[in-house]
Amino acid sequence: MNEGELKGRLELAVEAGRMAGEHTLKYFHRPDLEVERKRDGTPVTVADREAEGLLRERIASAFPRDAIVGEEMADRPGVSGYRWILDPIDGTKSFIHGVPLYGTLVGVEHERRCVIGVIVLPGLDEYVYGACGLGAWHGRGEQSPVRARVSSVNRMSEALFCTTGVSGFVKENRYDVYEALRRRCQLTRGWGDCYGYVLVATGRAEIMIDPELSLWDMAALPAILEEAGGTFTDWQGTPTIYGKQGVATNGQLLSEVVGITGAK
Repeated sequence: MNEGELKGRLELAVEAGRMAGEHTLKYFHRPDLEVERKRDGTPVTVADREAEGLLRERIASAFPRDAIVGEEMADRPGVSGYRWILDPIDGTKSFIHGVPLYGTLVGVEHERRCVIGVIVLPGLDEYVYGACGLGAWHGRGEQSPVRARVSSVNRMSEALFCTTGVSGFVKENRYDVYEALRRRCQLTRGWGDCYGYVLVATGRAEIMIDPELSLWDMAALPAILEEAGGTFTDWQGTPTIYGKQGVATNGQLLSEVVGITGAK
């Protein structure tokens, strides 16, 4: 992997991510939006499918040798060593309820290492992106992006802890983890899905935790959080997007947090 290859893919990831995210706004907060249920019971809409289709078309045109994996469509194999991992609408439940805390996620792996991440929040006109060695950046509207940095908070008693919801902890029989974090942190909020991870990467929260995640939920996160000075790991503190769980921190609180999440 060379810097030119990385920069070219980062530029496309940001451009295509913002384009696909903007496309979802055509369907956002529409009372006539039809919601279907997938086999696993999760919701999906035409906005999810169209946004992923737009992303795939742009990627395949620019980098035809790259592999593509997405939440809504079949995997496309590749031979370049690069794999794009797409979540056209992370937070579909928020989307269908007219809540703007949903995002379009684009992650890129090279030889199974997460090297690029983009999160676009169309309903907030905000986005954040990062790539290995190129920093993490936070943009709003048409303003020039600025460096994204995690906070310097080093005490749990001063931290903001976010999560997508309490039900996941209950489902995984780990409500004890939620309660331990809630008691130790200054503030707990359910600003979930990708939005909570954006808050950590931009210094507005210190901890974001999910007890159950899919590959496409996580692939964009490591490059952004690590380049912003933070961490993304599983509940045992291992940096991975294959652990089915996620912990994002500002780095200062990682050991204390995984001391709670990793306890049996």
